[in-house]
Amino acid sequence: MMAKENQIVVDASNSPAGRVASYASKQALLGNKVFVVNCDKAIVTGNKRSVIGEFMEMRTRGGHSLNGPHYPSIPFRIIKRMVRGMLPYKQERGRMALKRVICYNDTPKELESSKKVSLVREIRSKSIALKELSREM
Repeated sequence: MMAKENQIVVDASNSPAGRVASYASKQALLGNKVFVVNCDKAIVTGNKRSVIGEFMEMRTRGGHSLNGPHYPSIPFRIIKRMVRGMLPYKQERGRMALKRVICYNDTPKELESSKKVSLVREIRSKSIALKELSREM
């Protein structure tokens, strides 16, 4: 098991999903184990209808008979896929970094007492939470 100082817990509540994913991918590349909690409360900015349309387009692109690309509809897997897109996952260092990122829809009991990094920014535009987005897909 990794040392306690190499663990980072990121709270994704009311944080832009892209910011959370970029922070997690950077820390994973630096060798830290990253736990992303409350992924279903992360937000995606933009008009609700257009964001849902873009995600639906990504999901239907693969089709059931084709071999991909597969795009998830569960919030913690959406965040994990965003992190993967920011890593060189076809190289060894990217694969190892992706294994160091673990995402949860809520906060597990073993991580409740740990110090959490929050990436909350003031959002002035329209936005949709990942939980609502996954329900619409």
